[in-house]
Amino acid sequence: MNIAVVGLSHKTATVEVREKLSIPEPQVEGAIAHLLSYPHIEEVAILSTCNRLEIYIVAKETEPGVREVTQFLSEHSKIPVPHLRKHLFILLHQDAVMHLMRVAAGLDSLVLGEGQILAQVKNTHKLGQQYKGIGSILNRLFKQALTAGKRVRTETSIGTGAVSISSAAVELAHMKVDHLAACKVAILGAGKMSRLLVQHLLAKGATQIAIVNRSMQRAQELANQFPEAQIQLHTLSEMMPVVAGSNIVFTSTSSTEPLLNRTKLEAVLTASCSLMLFDISVPRNVDGDVNGLANVKAFNVDDLKAVVAQNQESRRQMAQEAAVLLEEEVEAFDSWWRSLDTVETINCLRNKMETIRAQELEKALSRLGTEFSERHQGVIENLTRGIINKILHDPMVQLRAQQDIEARRKAMQTLEMLFNLEAESTGEQFG
Repeated sequence: MNIAVVGLSHKTATVEVREKLSIPEPQVEGAIAHLLSYPHIEEVAILSTCNRLEIYIVAKETEPGVREVTQFLSEHSKIPVPHLRKHLFILLHQDAVMHLMRVAAGLDSLVLGEGQILAQVKNTHKLGQQYKGIGSILNRLFKQALTAGKRVRTETSIGTGAVSISSAAVELAHMKVDHLAACKVAILGAGKMSRLLVQHLLAKGATQIAIVNRSMQRAQELANQFPEAQIQLHTLSEMMPVVAGSNIVFTSTSSTEPLLNRTKLEAVLTASCSLMLFDISVPRNVDGDVNGLANVKAFNVDDLKAVVAQNQESRRQMAQEAAVLLEEEVEAFDSWWRSLDTVETINCLRNKMETIRAQELEKALSRLGTEFSERHQGVIENLTRGIINKILHDPMVQLRAQQDIEARRKAMQTLEMLFNLEAESTGEQFG
């Protein structure tokens, strides 16, 4: 079995391309089932965020497995494979393992060290298990990656004061307007990103904040987290009047279609209105055609790079500290991965010992007679099992602990030869 990741991110593709490949959570179950239907894919997990889409697989054969993922992405996005390929990155085994560790630690994020990605990796693991995409190998990999992400955040200072996509968006707004505190601000959406938007807007002095959301209950729950602020709440049916009455609008919803476009804005904005839109959703909540309006300026997640760049340099040293921890976690996973090589040999050896034990026990009990057998069979059964387990214990421990690949291979060959295990496994396979 081989591990691979096929994906794209803010480093390889624009937001226009990323939104075509985005797989919203309600579509994850179907996507996992589709990928598992391919002949070479054994396990699959899908990480889809505003800045990346990554599909992790365990494949019988790497090259065909990667081709199958690429074909799936082409069909899903309706982008022909030749055009799609230039945006994709493909990482195999140890590179794929290290990549997931870096992602979980926030080292591959647009905002270096951002904390939200760890929760997104955790959710990917949960959904992969829920929809039967994750087996023993990806389960171990994601658990190790989550451990790595937590260690980086607790054992280094990279998470201290780390900006998020939301705070970068607020910072960009602060740069683009003269007095953010005097602006009327609307937020479309009431999820985690919106909560962070409110938090950072309040820190910048904004006082006139409105939240527009499909669920009024969820909007109220968000507002309750900021009791000191007088946040106005509106349903989605009131969206356009709220937008028209705002100076700045942030959008952060899970909608797969644009909520705002040129036609809708033209209908409510007067010539004297000036509006700034900050869209931090992928797929985008704001259609690109709004840029044709003279009194509207629109920004998306790709426009945050300039803001983030100011923050990056001070965090690079912290990232180097984190890299040392990640190497340890990669080595821990590789040790477990290497131990899988020994499983078949150990199982063959144990099966052979068990077959011999059962045959010899049956012979002995038949000689002792029925009356003795019924009274003492359990004792003798436990005795013979105990002897076998003690004989096998040291060879198994030594075999699993052997770090040198060549030495472990030779040890397995020796066991297979001494106990004639190859012939045994061949007999089982074809017998």
